[in-house]
Amino acid sequence: MAGRLLKLSSLATAVFASSGVYLYNRQLDFNDLSLIRFGRAAATTAVISYDYLTAFKYVDHGTEEYWALKSKLSELFVFFDEKPQGAASLAQVHKAVLHDGRTVAVKVQHPKVQRQSSKDILVMEVLVRAVHWLFPDFAFMWLVEEAKKNMPLELDFLNEGHNAETVSNMLTHFPFLKVPVIHWDLSTKRILTMEFAEGGQVNDREYMNAHGIDVNEISQNLGKIYSEMIFIHGFVHCDPHPGNVLVRKCPKSKKAEIVLLDHGLYQVLQPDFRMNYCRLWQALISGDMPGVERYSRKLGAGDLYPLFACVLTARSWTAVNSGIGSVPVTPSEDVEIRTNAALYLPQISDLLNRVPRQMLLLLKTNDLLRGIETTLQTRASSSSFINMSRCCIRALARHKRSKTRSRKELLQITLVESFNLWRLGMYELFLWLKSSLLGRGLSTLHAFLH
Repeated sequence: MAGRLLKLSSLATAVFASSGVYLYNRQLDFNDLSLIRFGRAAATTAVISYDYLTAFKYVDHGTEEYWALKSKLSELFVFFDEKPQGAASLAQVHKAVLHDGRTVAVKVQHPKVQRQSSKDILVMEVLVRAVHWLFPDFAFMWLVEEAKKNMPLELDFLNEGHNAETVSNMLTHFPFLKVPVIHWDLSTKRILTMEFAEGGQVNDREYMNAHGIDVNEISQNLGKIYSEMIFIHGFVHCDPHPGNVLVRKCPKSKKAEIVLLDHGLYQVLQPDFRMNYCRLWQALISGDMPGVERYSRKLGAGDLYPLFACVLTARSWTAVNSGIGSVPVTPSEDVEIRTNAALYLPQISDLLNRVPRQMLLLLKTNDLLRGIETTLQTRASSSSFINMSRCCIRALARHKRSKTRSRKELLQITLVESFNLWRLGMYELFLWLKSSLLGRGLSTLHAFLH
């Protein structure tokens, strides 16, 4: 046993030494199981970090796009700030001004990332296999598979630009969502030029208070955005960490806006998967335990469906049984979840190998969104569950309509959908009244009379 621990400690040292890129803008959280982006880390982190800061001064020979941009900076831009606004694991962003006066953000991919990414994945694969050899209960090959699939997409900035336009058009009915406009004439696979957008990070309560932005409104609107993405459209932005989600007052309307950045990593959900996921969340919110078991099994969880429900919701099994929409989160429950996460790591590893690959990025997205809600202290709010329920009702109705041509059935589906949405609206009104001054006054009066 001592020998195995020595091997593990050496391996752990190598793992964390090579993961500086992944942790570049995160607080270290040992309960975060969504390590899909870990593949970006490599032993050459220090060298890459240095190159980020000098990308425009020492451009590698052979990367024509970089030379072209460097030589034409004065032709393309009135001003170009060579000091990056921010540096991440794949690229750095520079502020610039076009000749027509528009301010843009120029996202420049690091010149060595293309060549280095395949080496990074190879290093990760070796480490994952070594962990599995030391501890057979832990099987994380899905990590390598996801990295191999997602890395080429994230390295193609034209793909990122198309994703940004797709989600902007898809959610154009949300006036509070801002997706920077892409300048295609100044973009390539390794350079993405877009509208410059300023704001504070979505988890910065001090920024919001200073600018008169309602924290609860931001949390609710963020929930609306992601509920639409997941349940209605099945096209999901899978990297909502605080650096990619900004908040600000719109310069024109002066209303609060959410600015969504970094559109390189998206998940496209298959219709059958999405419908089962909708039905599972409906069951989880209402406490329908037969439904929780049925749809968890359909999503690949098998006999581990109780664990799956807890991982998906980050709630205890007691809360799941009661219906997570009606049971508020408590500090003691959070402690219970953290304790159980450590105890059930082998089972969690087994679960992650069972579920469809589409689920992995959704789990990561859920974790990041819950982290934002926790920081904003809005996680106990029922508004997120109401938004999810509303989107699930609409998505299931749309799916049923697509499967029938009968006018009678279409009318029936529409009536059921309208009734369920009305009932949900009445419940939302009830909660609002209950939390209002009138509701609190009536509750006090009722307690006094009894």
